[in-house]
Amino acid sequence: MTRDETGWDLEVRPEKMRRWVVVAAVVVMAIHIFAALVLRGGGDTGVNLRVVDQIAILAIGVVLTGGVLLFTRPRLRAGADGVSVRNVVAERHIPWTDVRGLFFDQGAPWARLELPFDEYVPVVAIQARDGERAVDALERFRELESRYTGGAVSDNDDGGAVSDNNDGGAVRGDD
Repeated sequence: MTRDETGWDLEVRPEKMRRWVVVAAVVVMAIHIFAALVLRGGGDTGVNLRVVDQIAILAIGVVLTGGVLLFTRPRLRAGADGVSVRNVVAERHIPWTDVRGLFFDQGAPWARLELPFDEYVPVVAIQARDGERAVDALERFRELESRYTGGAVSDNDDGGAVSDNNDGGAVRGDD
């Protein structure tokens, strides 16, 4: 999408995770529909299931499916006003003055947005399993970061090298 349509220069969502989550939601709901139709009261089993129980099974399926679908929410947006990171539950807006970079820790499943004072925000929207799409998102984010911060080098910028301090092998830059 372009800035004219949304007001943001960059909008990223995880691709593969969204597909798997939708499949999982369909499976969860199908299991509950099947259970509600198959489980009936009566006979010599001693189980006394009524229509209200079948409706309850369906309701539980709807609630669980809704919970699974929360994992389709992650999104990263960047624009002139700053960066907006929405993960599974919460959304956080961060001004460019607080952004120190967007990095992948070595072996991490998703990126993290570095903030001052060694704080960070996980960015579930950019996932390692998305491969080249994640790399493109990082490059586009860094272009916007350079544009909106005036190309200023942050305090923890190490020029794109792999971190040699003891921070768990964080990968910095274009590695």
